Amino acid sequence: MSMKRTNVYADPADLVIIKEAAKRRGISEAEIIRQGIHLAAMANRVWDEPLFSRTFEGPGRTLSESEVRDTVAEAVRRETAPGSGSAA
Repeated sequence: MSMKRTNVYADPADLVIIKEAAKRRGISEAEIIRQGIHLAAMANRVWDEPLFSRTFEGPGRTLSESEVRDTVAEAVRRETAPGSGSAA
């Protein structure tokens, strides 16, 4: 993977923690900083599609635990029934 060099200002206390962590983990300080940059990038990413692209009809209230269990069990039975077209 190609990387690009950049310069950033960091709090000296954070750099001490990074140095200690790198030594403890046996990896470079740069690797810890790259991991942090990746986490920051992913936390701020705007996704092309919504997290939930499907909507489901329901009773308009929160289902009880037994209602959820029964609904899921019924869906599994439909999916695994002979002739349902799903691969096992």
